[in-house]
Amino acid sequence: MPIAKRRNLVTRARQDRLIGLLVRDGDWATAATLADAVGVTPRSIRSYVTAVNARVAPGVAIESGPLGYRAGSEAAAALRTAGTDAGTPRDRLHTLVRALLDAPDGIDVFEFAERLHVSPATLDADLARVRGLLGGTELTLERSSSTARLRGTEMAQRRLLSRLAHDEMDAGSFDLAALRRTLGEDSVGAAAFGPFKSDLVTELGSMGYFVNEIGIADVVMHIAIAADRVAQDRALESGATDARPAQQEIAALLDRLARRDLGVDLGAGDLQHLATLVLTRVVAPGDEAPADQARARLDPEIEAAVRDVVGTASAEFLVDIAHEDFILRLALHVQNLQHRAREQAWSRNPLTRSLKSTYPMIFEVAVFVASRLQERLGIPLPDDEIAYIAMHVGGRLERSRRADHLLTATIVCPGYYDLHELLRSSVDRSLGQAIEVVGVETRVDPDWASIDTDLVLTTIDPVTPADRIVKIQPFLTDADIERVQAAAGRIRRSRRLARLREELERYFAPSAFVRGLEAAASAGEEGVIRMLGAALIAQGVIDEDYVARAIEREALSSTAFTDALAVPHAIGMTATRTSIAIGIADPAIAWGDGRVQVVALVAFSETDREAFQTVFEQFVEVFSERDSVQRIVRRATDFGGFLDELVAVIDG
Repeated sequence: MPIAKRRNLVTRARQDRLIGLLVRDGDWATAATLADAVGVTPRSIRSYVTAVNARVAPGVAIESGPLGYRAGSEAAAALRTAGTDAGTPRDRLHTLVRALLDAPDGIDVFEFAERLHVSPATLDADLARVRGLLGGTELTLERSSSTARLRGTEMAQRRLLSRLAHDEMDAGSFDLAALRRTLGEDSVGAAAFGPFKSDLVTELGSMGYFVNEIGIADVVMHIAIAADRVAQDRALESGATDARPAQQEIAALLDRLARRDLGVDLGAGDLQHLATLVLTRVVAPGDEAPADQARARLDPEIEAAVRDVVGTASAEFLVDIAHEDFILRLALHVQNLQHRAREQAWSRNPLTRSLKSTYPMIFEVAVFVASRLQERLGIPLPDDEIAYIAMHVGGRLERSRRADHLLTATIVCPGYYDLHELLRSSVDRSLGQAIEVVGVETRVDPDWASIDTDLVLTTIDPVTPADRIVKIQPFLTDADIERVQAAAGRIRRSRRLARLREELERYFAPSAFVRGLEAAASAGEEGVIRMLGAALIAQGVIDEDYVARAIEREALSSTAFTDALAVPHAIGMTATRTSIAIGIADPAIAWGDGRVQVVALVAFSETDREAFQTVFEQFVEVFSERDSVQRIVRRATDFGGFLDELVAVIDG
C-alpha cells in the first residue's frame, strides 16, 4: 500500500477515535487531553476536528469553545459515516469477508481488487487482516494461485459474522444500519431489530422469564445471522441430543416468530442452537422462583465451585456477598456461561467500561471470582463476561448496604403545633436513602455547638454558617432536597478523600517514583509492570513472584480503570507491607485497549486488608477527572511535586 494512502487511513482511524471519545464522555475536553488519549499532538486534534466537521457540513459533529471540544448534534452521524467510505479498511474488510462467506469455492483475488478499485497488494494486506480475525473461529483462509477461500464449519462462519458485527458495535452504537453493513443490505435477518425483537421480549415475559435487556440485542443479532444464512441454504445440521422441555418451548416460540416476522423457516438445527442461546444468555427464572427450583437446574459441581469461590472472595475483600440467593443466582449465571464458552458464543456487555471506571472495587472482586472459577472450571472469561459477574456482585452489595453507611442529621425546626413532625416525615420520605434523622431541635435558640451529627437541616438561620448546615423550608421543597443531597455528597467525598490522603502518604516512597515510561512501554504492559516492580523489590516489599502474578492479573482484565490511570497488582495480598510505585507517562502510553498517563503498581499486605477498598476505589476516583490528571501529570516533575499535586487535588 502506498505510504500516502496508509497515512490517510491511519488519520481517518484517529479521527473516528476522537469522535468516539467525545460521544462516550459527553463533556468538554481540552485539545491536550484528547491528544494524550488519541496519541497525537494538540495541533493534530484541531485539524481532525475540522476534517470531522466537514463530513457532516453544514451540521456540527464536534463543538469548540473556551473549555475545548465536545460532541455536537451531528456526532452520531459522523460516527455512522466512519464505515461507509468504500476506501476505509473496515468497509473493505467487511465486503471481503462477506464475499468469502458467500462463495464456498472462493473468490478471484485480482477480480475482487478491481471491483473494489484497489491494487492486488492492498487486497493482499486485507486478506492478512482477515486471517487476524479468524483466531478462535476454527476457520482457515486458503490461497491457491489467484483464488482465496475460507474453510470451516457453518457455525465457525457464523462466529466470524458475529465478530464483524461486534466490530461495528465497538465503532459506535449497534443498530440496524450496523447489522446491514455486516450482513449486507439485502439481508433477511436485518429486519430482526424491528417487530421480531419486541415480540420476542413480550412472549418471553408472558412465559414467566426475566429478560436480560443487555443481552437481548446480541442474541437477536445471532438470530438475524441465522435467518440470513438459512435463506441462503446454509442451515445448521440438527444435533443428536434430546432437547429439554424449556428448550423445546423456546424453539417453538422462535419458529413461530421467525415465520411470522421474518418469513424464514428455521430448521431444527438452528432452532435448537438459538433456543440454547436464549436460555443461556437472555433469560433467567423470575424473582418468584423458589430456591429449590433454582438448585434443581444446577450442576452440583458448579454450585460447589461458586460457593467456595464466593466465600473466599468475601473473606479476601471483606465484602458481604456470601448469601444463599446470591450464590444460587451467580451459579446459574456461571452454568450458562459454561454453555456459552463451549460454543464460543460470548455475551457483549455495553456497561463494561463504565462498571470498571465507576466501581473499580466491585470489578476487582469480580476479577477475583472469575480467576478462581477459571481455575476450578476451566472457563476462559473475557472482560465483558467479568462485567456480568460484577453486576451480580454490585447488586448483592447494594442489597446488603448497612444503615451505618447513612449520614446522620439533626432537624432544627422551632415548635409550632406538629410542624416539626411533618417536616421530619417529609425528610424521611424524600431523603431516607441518603441520611438518617437522629434528632429534632424545636427551640428557637438551640445550642448549635452541641449538635454533632453529620448534617444539620434547619428552618432558621444558624449563628455561624457551615458546610454541614443546610437551610430548608418548613415545608420541604424540591430545591431543599437537591441542596441536602449536594451537601451529603460533599461530606461523603471529603471524608473518603481525607482517608485516602492519610493512607497514600504512608504508602508512597521517593525511590518508587518514575517519570518517563516510554522505554519500558515498548515492551507493553509487562515492561512497565517489571520496571515499577523492580523499585518495590529493591525496597523488600515484594518478590519476583508478585511481579509475575501482577502480569497474570493484567492478562485476565486490563487494569486501566479510567482513561488516564492503570493500577496493576497481583491477586492476593502478599506484600511484606503496603506500598505503591508510581510511573508518569507524558505523552500517554498504550495500555489495554486505550492509553494512560499514570501507572500505579500497588502491593498490599495482609495487615492492610481493610485499607484496600479505601485506597483502591478512591485512588481511581481522583484520576477519573481529566483536569486533575492533567494537573498532576504536567506538574509532577519529581516525587515531591507529584505528592504535592496529588494532595492539592484531594483537598480540592
